[in-house]
Amino acid sequence: MKIVVLKFGGTSVGSTDRIKKVSKIIISYIKKKYKVIIAASAMSGVTNDLVKKSREISNDFKSDEYDVLLSSGEQMSCALIAGRLNYLGYKSRSWLGWQIPIVTEGDFSAARIKNIHKKNIINYLKSGGIPVVAGFQGVNSDYRITTIGRGGTDASAIMLAKFFKAKKCIIYTDVDGVYTTDPNTIKKAKKIKVISYEEMLEMASLGAKVMQPHSIQDARLNRVDIDVRSSFKRSKGTLITKRKNISTNKIIRGVSFTKNDAKVTLVGVKDKPGVAASIFEPLYKNSINVDMVVQNISSNGKETDLTFTINSEDLFKTEKLVKNNKKINFRKIVVDKKVSKLSIIGVGMITTPGVTYRMFNALAKKNINIIVISTSEIKISVLLNKKDLKKAVDALHKEFKLEK
Repeated sequence: MKIVVLKFGGTSVGSTDRIKKVSKIIISYIKKKYKVIIAASAMSGVTNDLVKKSREISNDFKSDEYDVLLSSGEQMSCALIAGRLNYLGYKSRSWLGWQIPIVTEGDFSAARIKNIHKKNIINYLKSGGIPVVAGFQGVNSDYRITTIGRGGTDASAIMLAKFFKAKKCIIYTDVDGVYTTDPNTIKKAKKIKVISYEEMLEMASLGAKVMQPHSIQDARLNRVDIDVRSSFKRSKGTLITKRKNISTNKIIRGVSFTKNDAKVTLVGVKDKPGVAASIFEPLYKNSINVDMVVQNISSNGKETDLTFTINSEDLFKTEKLVKNNKKINFRKIVVDKKVSKLSIIGVGMITTPGVTYRMFNALAKKNINIIVISTSEIKISVLLNKKDLKKAVDALHKEFKLEK
């Protein structure tokens, strides 16, 4: 069978009019002789509304019931899509995670798909049906509904493509592909036709909101190519694939940034073995993600200043945890919410000397100060003053000729 998996995000199914348009897209693949499996998200705004309702009921809503509640949004959109396809004369029905079943493991709200039983869906496809599968959900070994994290319908689609050996996995969303940077910030941002899993993973982790990072990691591990397209206009999107499928002379593929960063500096930390672990242990236990880390040793070797960045939403909790940490000694804590992280990404920098110099020189020419630096094999990130962000993005976009 020639199978294609089509995923439709919340904005794509955000109203009954949009669901009617989505149905036309689905039918276009049927007419091309594909067997189509749909992965559907909840209608835009529905999941947030369900979260709000849970908080109005309880400030300690049970995690298993929370997953039952949140997964109901996808159930509604699946029924509406199947209902529209039936009205247009096509055989279709909704499939919830437990009906297939999609088997998951791990914690509630952060489960991962372990297995998808194929028999029922295969038989339905052979009978000419169009299965509309609820994304974002599955069932665990105790037969309880689980969810796989916000944005999890992408992961559902990727795993459906893996288990059913689909020819294509197409993610329909409200953007028409992946751009060299945010087109709302830089008007000359250009759509990237083909990008590697590794580059896309870095871009998603660093602020590009096209897909969730864990979904891209799933695609990379399972070697599932992803085609990102817009459900609102007919145009080619961006193909996310393995490196060897890409031929480009671009050293840098994109410039990503985040605006919700906070910098924390502990001044005069008593330096001894294990002190860094002692600082970060309570943050880890409270699910606070630490990003960039810089440590400066004093000349006498007895003290250190340690700087790290976190999401600004975690700043209050982080300050409290650090101040109440009896395992560490320091003179003072300094925090700064007026910072942003800016990154350049590209597998080309692995074999190309001078990229770091070009980046720093371009920022220096615009009189932009670098506060913290972090690097990986295919990424260089800097922390800078938030007021300089747009100027910095523009400078790097031009430096690496990403508009061409």
